[in-house]
Amino acid sequence: MRSPRYTILIANRKTGAVRRLTVTRRVLATVFVLVFAPPLLLGLGSKGADQAQIEALRAANDTLLLENQSYRDATGELTAQIGSLQSALTEISEQGTLDEATRSALEKLPAAVKQLAIGGPSRADLQPSKTLGAASSPEGTFGILRSLLGSLESRLQSVKTRIDNEQALGRATPTIWPLVGRFTYTSAFGDRKDPFTGLTEFHPGLDISADQGVPVHATADGKVDMAAFDGNYGKAVVIAHGFSISTRYGHLSRFAVTPGQVVKRGDVIGYVGATGRVTGAHLHYEVLLNGNRINPIKLLTGR
Repeated sequence: MRSPRYTILIANRKTGAVRRLTVTRRVLATVFVLVFAPPLLLGLGSKGADQAQIEALRAANDTLLLENQSYRDATGELTAQIGSLQSALTEISEQGTLDEATRSALEKLPAAVKQLAIGGPSRADLQPSKTLGAASSPEGTFGILRSLLGSLESRLQSVKTRIDNEQALGRATPTIWPLVGRFTYTSAFGDRKDPFTGLTEFHPGLDISADQGVPVHATADGKVDMAAFDGNYGKAVVIAHGFSISTRYGHLSRFAVTPGQVVKRGDVIGYVGATGRVTGAHLHYEVLLNGNRINPIKLLTGR
C-alpha cells in the first residue's frame, strides 16, 4: 500500500512567494524523531541519573551514621578505660609510699619473705610497648588505642596488687619497741651467760627491764595465736603477723588479749611481770621467721 503524502506550504511574507514540499508519512515521522526524541531521551536519562545519585548518597549517609555511632561507642569505651586508669593511678600515688623507717625494716627481711610481697611485675613494666604498629583506618587506630589502654590497665592492676602486698608486709613487720617510756634491755640476742647456771647459752630474744605492770604493746598488726602459760616463758603471748612472721612476749603478769583476737601495731596485749624462769620483772621479746628466731634489733626503728 502506498504511503500517504503530505504537502507543506512555505510562504515568504515579504515577496509572497509560495513553495510546496511534498513528503511521505515515513519521512515526516523520521524528522519528528530526529528533532524531538533526543531532548526527551536526555531528560529521561537525567532523571534516572539523579535517582541513582540520590540512592548512592543515601547509602553513603547510612554508612557514615554507622561509622559515627561506632566511633561514639569506641570513644565512650576509651573514656571509661582512661577513667579507670586515672583511679588506679590515684590509688597507687596514695598507697605507694612507705615511710622510711618501715621501708628500712623491710630491707632487712630475708629475701624469701620480701619475695612473698614484692614478687610480680615491677614498675618498669608500666612502660608501654615501643612498637604499636601502623593503623590504616580510624577503626584500626581505635583498636590499637583500646589494646594499649587495656594492657596498661592490666599492668596498673598488677602494680596495685604488688603495692597492696608490700603495704601488708609493712604492717606485718615488727618495727616498734614493745614497751613505751623509760626502759633498758638487759640481755641482747645471741650468746650470753645463763643468770642461773653461769654457763654460756644462746639467748633467742631481748630481755627488756621495766617495772611490774608496765603495758606491753604489739609490735605489728596480726592475730593472737596464743595467750597462756608457756613453761620458762611464764605467761606469754604469741602473735602471728602473716608472711611467716610472728612475735613472742614472755614473763607477763597478766594478759590483755585472747587467742584469735586481731590486734594492730601499738595495741596493749599484756603487762610486764616476773612469771616463768626469771630473776626479776622484765619482758622477754622474740621475733620469728618461719619459726626461726632472728635478732629483733634489726627490725626496730627507734624509741
